[in-house]
Amino acid sequence: MNQDGVLLINKPRGMTSHDVVMKLRRILDTKKVGHTGTLDPDVDGVLPICVGTATKLVQFLTAESKTYIGEVTLGISTTTEDASGEIIEQNYIEEPPTKNKIEEILKSMIGTSVQTPPMYSAVKVNGKKLYEYARAKQAVERPQRTVTIHQIGLLGEIIHHEGLVSFKFFIHGSKGIFIRTVAVTIGEKLSMPAHMSNLTRIASGSFKIEDCQTLEDVVENGPNYLSISQALIDFSTVTVDNWVENLVKNGVKLREEQISPPMKQGQFLIKNKLGNPLSIHVWDDKKKLYVAIRGLW
Repeated sequence: MNQDGVLLINKPRGMTSHDVVMKLRRILDTKKVGHTGTLDPDVDGVLPICVGTATKLVQFLTAESKTYIGEVTLGISTTTEDASGEIIEQNYIEEPPTKNKIEEILKSMIGTSVQTPPMYSAVKVNGKKLYEYARAKQAVERPQRTVTIHQIGLLGEIIHHEGLVSFKFFIHGSKGIFIRTVAVTIGEKLSMPAHMSNLTRIASGSFKIEDCQTLEDVVENGPNYLSISQALIDFSTVTVDNWVENLVKNGVKLREEQISPPMKQGQFLIKNKLGNPLSIHVWDDKKKLYVAIRGLW
């Protein structure tokens, strides 16, 4: 069986991304399996997995933007900012916010802002993950990050039940954004404690949830691999002749005239005349040469 390519997995809840990797190593009987970015245990949805030679792609498939369907519950805040944490604050809500008010707040959040990652997250500080500090009850300064919400909107009805209010929302945000923290921020803007009570990632870059396999489907029907070229569909591509192909394989930096059309902005994929991926290159403006970031043959 061919064991090279990218698997789009619909990660189930209750498993870490590493759990999925370990399970697929057993299913596929190969050690060369890696995921392209952590998806929290309480979150299900799109998790691209690289297998075999495609593990060379891991650094290139951490998508710049991701899309989720989430649920905010107002009235309770937790240590982890989601439903798995201990309750910090609980307030009975007599009068739920109006649909117009929620939509107004969501609209105000579109754009770029500074976000502080949750203590219960895999963000590293001094080589140690934040959740390790949290579990040891150690204080540490969390690094802030700039994130962007491209789109966000209310989905469905606002549910008011037993003093709690919940509603679903759609969000398309930049790499590194914590949707848990978005849920808490929505609560802050409403002057109410809040946490993220449900979350599904429906897209990671151009990879969609409708194209994903479950782990059970991989076991029953076999893996449905994307080729390296298919996985890098969003990359600009240049086809080179046999001479340049040999230069690439020998690690030679390429001159400007050897790449046509010119590729001066960002990373791009080089293929040979047979359409086989050779490498990811980028223009080095100081050296005035194209340099390889990763060989793919």
